[in-house]
Amino acid sequence: MTEEELKEIEQREQKTQIGPWKAYIEGRDHESGSDFIMTGSQENGVGDIELFGATENDYDFIAKAKQDIPRLINEIRELQKKLMHTS
Repeated sequence: MTEEELKEIEQREQKTQIGPWKAYIEGRDHESGSDFIMTGSQENGVGDIELFGATENDYDFIAKAKQDIPRLINEIRELQKKLMHTS
């Protein structure tokens, strides 16, 4: 993966609502209301995301992606640096 591709992914992530994101599933994480993804924290939340036709696993995946993608990008960059130093 090129640095340009990583930057494009990183820019898309950075344009999304503030993190962290957390999925709230009715009956699992709360008792009434609909399933949603809370953006930000309870103190600085910007808006909830509701999806139609999504499964619980879809909600969990999308919510975790907000935190996972930056970590994956950093890990890729670190591994690429190590590979450059060993070649």
